[in-house]
Amino acid sequence: MKVLLVNGSPHKEGNTYLALKEVASEIEKYGIETEIFHIGTKPVQGCIACGKCAEKGSCVFSGDIVETLQEKMREADGIVLGTPTYYGGPTGNFCSILDRVFYSSHGSFKYKPASAVAVCRRGGATTALERLEKYITISEMPHITSQYWNIIYGRTPGEVLQDAEGLQTMRALGKNMAYAVKNIPAKDAPKLDEPHEMTNFIR
Repeated sequence: MKVLLVNGSPHKEGNTYLALKEVASEIEKYGIETEIFHIGTKPVQGCIACGKCAEKGSCVFSGDIVETLQEKMREADGIVLGTPTYYGGPTGNFCSILDRVFYSSHGSFKYKPASAVAVCRRGGATTALERLEKYITISEMPHITSQYWNIIYGRTPGEVLQDAEGLQTMRALGKNMAYAVKNIPAKDAPKLDEPHEMTNFIR
């Protein structure tokens, strides 16, 4: 079993990494492998809503980090998305990546336990966290919670290590994720045996 933790910060080993590392360390106590995957700093093409992924089974913009991350997420048994807070939301690059990863996945993450973590200096983390959680909840992924909202505070590298409650929240998330991965196997999940209904408000 393996949990993939995705670092959506441009800083490879900053506060978002340290928060995810705290989650990962707790998960590993239960004999589950972890990987922290950094999205890097290269520019990423955003989704253009062309719909071609429905025809070819993958995004038309090939050869970038989206393909790599999507494959890692398909292989993982659990997923944690982590981001710093930029203007009350996740980083722009991270959103561009996740838009394409999730939209072109065609339900392949369904029933896979997932969660999100937001890091901030002072405010805006709740909306950043909510944005990441929307990818999870619309994809029919069991949403793993903690003892508090999955937020931790720090600005300069290493400051999150001073947030005792935030660190404990990360550890509680790790414990809950480990439990979910061991007890909610996606392969055994029930399937809704009916076509997906799409109803536009204006028609």
